[in-house]
Amino acid sequence: MPAFSEVEVGTEIPARDFQLKRDNLVRYAGASGDFNIIHWNERVAKSVGLPNVIAHGMLTMATAGRVVTDWAGDPGRVVSYGVRFSRPVVVEDDDQGATLTVSGVVEEKHDDGTVVVGLTAVVGENKVLMGAKAVVRLS
Repeated sequence: MPAFSEVEVGTEIPARDFQLKRDNLVRYAGASGDFNIIHWNERVAKSVGLPNVIAHGMLTMATAGRVVTDWAGDPGRVVSYGVRFSRPVVVEDDDQGATLTVSGVVEEKHDDGTVVVGLTAVVGENKVLMGAKAVVRLS
């Protein structure tokens, strides 16, 4: 866990890759109760104009948030976290699925012991989250 005194604006959180496969979507649907058909039925997803089955937005958001919680060392240190969804994460029916790459950078440091971490989340060259920011309390 980083100490507040050691973190500066510009401190980078290294990029991490996360594989999102169809089985992750099934597990997330069961855990969340979100069984929307576009997350598991390719035929229906394509019939409504999607390129294929897509990951749940909240699964994408939570996966990206792992970069911050792992960096902070304790999920309880995250004071707030928000994103805007800019593109869906298309999950092909193969052994690869989609690779979500997430990195972060400290954008602000406040006297109250908090920092604002901006996250970048991409699949390939496509940004899938915009304005992703977490406020983290450090000691």
